[in-house]
Amino acid sequence: MLFNSQIFIAFLLPLSLATWYAFRQTALREWVMIGLSLAFYAYGDVRFLPLLITTILLNWGLGLVLHADRRAVWMWLGVLANLGVLGYFKYRNFFMDTLMAVVGQDYQPLPLVLPIGVSFFTFQHISFLVDTYRGEAPRYPLRRYALYVSFFPHLIAGPIVRHNEFIPQFDLPPHRPEWAENMVRGLAMFVMGLGKKLLLADQMAPYSNAVFAQAKTGVPDLMAAWGGALAYTLQIYFDFSAYTDMAIGVALMMGVMLPVNFLSPYRAVTLQDFWRRWHASLSRFLRDYLYFSMGGSRHGPVRLVLATLILMVVCGLWHGASWTFLAWGLLHGVGLVLFRAWKALGGRLPLPLAWLLTMLFVMAGWILFRAETFTAALHIYQGMLGLGAVDVAAEFKEKVALLGIAVILLLPPSQDIMTRWVRPWRPLAVLLAIALLALLLEIGKDRAVEFIYFQF
Repeated sequence: MLFNSQIFIAFLLPLSLATWYAFRQTALREWVMIGLSLAFYAYGDVRFLPLLITTILLNWGLGLVLHADRRAVWMWLGVLANLGVLGYFKYRNFFMDTLMAVVGQDYQPLPLVLPIGVSFFTFQHISFLVDTYRGEAPRYPLRRYALYVSFFPHLIAGPIVRHNEFIPQFDLPPHRPEWAENMVRGLAMFVMGLGKKLLLADQMAPYSNAVFAQAKTGVPDLMAAWGGALAYTLQIYFDFSAYTDMAIGVALMMGVMLPVNFLSPYRAVTLQDFWRRWHASLSRFLRDYLYFSMGGSRHGPVRLVLATLILMVVCGLWHGASWTFLAWGLLHGVGLVLFRAWKALGGRLPLPLAWLLTMLFVMAGWILFRAETFTAALHIYQGMLGLGAVDVAAEFKEKVALLGIAVILLLPPSQDIMTRWVRPWRPLAVLLAIALLALLLEIGKDRAVEFIYFQF
């Protein structure tokens, strides 16, 4: 089920809020929310509901085993099992196709469908098992762990939430003094996210889709290549940050805080700064559970370089099973290494130039991220250098792009708007209700467009 669908906004969201606040008994409220979350997941693809439930039961059971017998073998067994599930559905065809190409044989891909949200809830299972092995996770009741993993606001596309920052919030009564403030702030976040999705991301999508489709067979002209790259740069930010805003908003309406995921990443003046601001929950997970485990910066420059490159290659492959995603991750890894070297040598740039170079690097990376083949990516790069002549029969919406750029550069992050400016105030509630109704009618004009990260 999509957040930007009428059935969610008009049915599941109000039903979830009503039941969350109606049931005073904590255990009953949590079981009901688990049921609604599983229904939310099943609506997207009921075939994978048993997979979600099975992984919850197995990982919770392994947590009990680790509490009784804290040996690394149990932790690694769980980690490898989770990675095995992710690997089978997401990477089997990619690895087999690569292997068969090396040995000179054809490979017929299996008709595998990627379970919705598997990349996200797999990482949450892994973080729980590792923390349990380290002695940093208590023994949770089954319903608490099940709700932690399946809680529908973050189930499909994050943010990636840790047990210790999420589960303790279930002990807080929904009807606490700040409930009205949480409700209006959560509604504001949801409306802001829905607006980003419908009015910005979805408006940029047709042009970027047309340019990248054209790039499969030819080199677009200069304006089309730069327009397509800019359109996708705006689309992916407003699409993914929109989902995060909506997820945070829905959870906050229930009095549950989810971690910040975006902090104006396109204002970054270095690549390192970009990754602190972009998809912060993923960056934090990879840093704490992979980068630090490989030694990070504590064992000399060689280990640091290797850890950085491996980290970003994993980041690339996590996003998708293809060589273009791997190359995108490697590109950012090399960029981070070069930035560290530049910084160590005392290199400095004026902030406007540093920002411009960072954004050009990020945009160049998004081309690899979006292109389905290296040939398509190369065609875009060639077009940006003026080496193409193919026009694209699609409209680039300049006003929408300018609005998006203004939002990025002039407005603070959504979370800052929520905490600084939004307060319980009846006129504001009326305005938010009117805006939500207008956006709901906008959804009704066409089929809801899936989020880019919907099946990652």
